[in-house]
Amino acid sequence: MQSLASRSLYLCVGLRDDMDQFLPAVLRGGVDVVQLREKVADESRRRAMALQMVPICREFGVPFIMNDSPELAVDVAADGVHVGQDDATVARCRALLGDQAIVGLSTHEAAEFSAGLLEPVSYLSAGPIVETPTKVGREGTGVEYAVRSQASTALPVFVTGGVNEATVGDLVNRGLRHFVVVRALTEAKDPETAARRLRHAIDTAQSAVSVQPPQ
Repeated sequence: MQSLASRSLYLCVGLRDDMDQFLPAVLRGGVDVVQLREKVADESRRRAMALQMVPICREFGVPFIMNDSPELAVDVAADGVHVGQDDATVARCRALLGDQAIVGLSTHEAAEFSAGLLEPVSYLSAGPIVETPTKVGREGTGVEYAVRSQASTALPVFVTGGVNEATVGDLVNRGLRHFVVVRALTEAKDPETAARRLRHAIDTAQSAVSVQPPQ
C-alpha cells in the first residue's frame, strides 16, 4: 500500500482542455497527490483524460487517483480510487485494485468516520469543513470535525473545503497535516505559482509546529 503519510497537497481536478499544461505546472509547484474528480462527463471522456494524466503523474512520482469508479481506475492503471458514501464499497475497491492500491473514502460526520476506520482504507477525507461550491448542497462540518478525526487515527485524514494559502496555516496549527485543494489551484491565473505558494505555506506552518517546545 502506497504511503500517503508524507503527502500533504492533494489536488482534485475535473476535465480541462489545458491539462497537458496545467497538471505539470501544479506538480512542479508542489502538488503531491492528484485525483481526477469529474461528476458530469461520461466514462469515455473521463477515461481519455485519465490516460493523459497518468503518465504525467508518473513522471513526477505522484500518485494518480480516480474518483468514484474502481473499474475505471483499473482500466487506466491508476494508483488508486476515491469513493464517497454512496459509491462502490471499499471492499469492492480492494477486490478490484488489490492490497497495494490507494483507496480513499469521504466522510462528513463522526459515524461515517468511525465506520471508515473499520474498512481497509489508505486514507479518509473529512469535510467539507466549510460550505463549498464543489460540494453543492452539503453544509460545512466545521473544522473541529476534521481535528477530532485526525486525532483519532494514525491514518492520513485529508481535509476538504476552503483550503487555501490564507487558511492552511491555522489548520496546521490545529493539528491537521493533509489538505485537499480544488479552486485555489484550478481557478488560479498562474497555477504553478499558486501551487508553490500554497506548498510553501504548508511547509512553513509544519516546520514552525515541529520546532515548538513541548507544553
